[in-house]
Amino acid sequence: MTRRFRDRQQAGTLLAEVLERFRADDPLVLALPRGGVPIGFEVARALDATLDVIVVRKLGVPFHPELGMGAIGEGGVRVLDPSIIRSTQVSPDEIAAVEARERVELERRVHRYRGDRPMAPMEGRTVIVVDDGIATGGTARAALQIAREHGARRVVLAVPVGAPDSLAELAADADEVVAVATPTPFLAIGQWYEHFGQTSDDEVCTLLERAAARRVDDAPHDGPSGDAGPGPHGPSDRIPPPGTGISGGPAVDRDVEVATGRLQLPGHLTVPADARGLVLFAHGSGSSRLSPRNRSVAARLRDDGLATLQFDLLSPEESRERANVFDVELLAVRLLAATAWCREQASCRGLAIGYFGASTGAAAALWAAAEDGDIRAVVSRGGRPDLAAERLGAVGAPTLLVVGSRDPVVLDLNERAARLLRAEHEIVVVPGATHLFEEPGTLDEVARLAGAWFTRHLAAPRGRLPRDFPRSTRAPS
Repeated sequence: MTRRFRDRQQAGTLLAEVLERFRADDPLVLALPRGGVPIGFEVARALDATLDVIVVRKLGVPFHPELGMGAIGEGGVRVLDPSIIRSTQVSPDEIAAVEARERVELERRVHRYRGDRPMAPMEGRTVIVVDDGIATGGTARAALQIAREHGARRVVLAVPVGAPDSLAELAADADEVVAVATPTPFLAIGQWYEHFGQTSDDEVCTLLERAAARRVDDAPHDGPSGDAGPGPHGPSDRIPPPGTGISGGPAVDRDVEVATGRLQLPGHLTVPADARGLVLFAHGSGSSRLSPRNRSVAARLRDDGLATLQFDLLSPEESRERANVFDVELLAVRLLAATAWCREQASCRGLAIGYFGASTGAAAALWAAAEDGDIRAVVSRGGRPDLAAERLGAVGAPTLLVVGSRDPVVLDLNERAARLLRAEHEIVVVPGATHLFEEPGTLDEVARLAGAWFTRHLAAPRGRLPRDFPRSTRAPS
């Protein structure tokens, strides 16, 4: 199996070694923000090259934003995936609406990263487009087209890791494709990094400034501020190594195979010393146990003294069948099996259990909580509780629904579903957040809210409300 990169800094350093032969071309390194910028910084530093960003935005299917139907880029570039559009039956008007929304965010990022400075000139140059990895390649294809349209003499796509099939397809858009590793099977980019926390806008700007000033230093910077101190949104911006708990170290921190009937599903279990409770993660559609957002939240929960289990709800073969991804009852059955497995583990015995679900995973978490009366708390991030509507009245666990203020459709679905909950529940609207909580500080707020909710309900003595005594609140946005 291909060894994982420690972080983006190491990955960028290794990629730069492979690209050393381009030094004589005086290349321009264009990084895809945000995660590609730490990679591009190391490449540009090693090659003594100019670093700039090339801003691209994925176009997500309206009712399933994690699934990309295309991408847009600077200069009006648009790339669509006809097969995804056909299979999801997205209309031209829906495509236009998504593009208009993403175009606003694209322009915001361009201004945030460059201000009034124009894009670095590409005419007649060797341009190296860099990202932290390639899964499907939609955004990378748009970036390559931008470089072509701006007159680049030679266009190279360079990544630390990529899915072999996607890289082969992108070879038609680039003069050369370079990757340090092309492992199979390939499920997600984050699978190949030990630490894959979100890169913030502030870090992007800092790295661009450092590259422009040619200030070379060896400070680690895979998190928003490396080891130099807390990031712009507080200490939680720095994602600690998996398993680091409040007691100074984990009692358990290992890859596991979760028995769920006939399947053994891969997962990772971390139990800090003196753990206060255990949280099982139910990832959303199109994601896996390696979801960088869920890993970020899990790291924060471990800092709060909570154990975490992140595991795949479906096998790779099952995941290829889109109907399984939305089969909430099947996902709930897998989550219940994982819960039973945890209760059999010596390291988890006696720990109160909660569920953290995202997107369709939140529906599965609520469905499972309705079946298992010993689940003590549920947190949903951008979830679809409406998909478990028939089971919501039977949920006895206190439930926190976290939704972005810029995700109006999902917010409405959550408000409707909340009326069916009879247990203690609360809706919290995170200002400025869209469905994936990509905006700076928004995912940190989710982690903070989840940590407080689980600490309150898992660490405290049990005191479930009667079924006929519902309580609902909504935090101000």
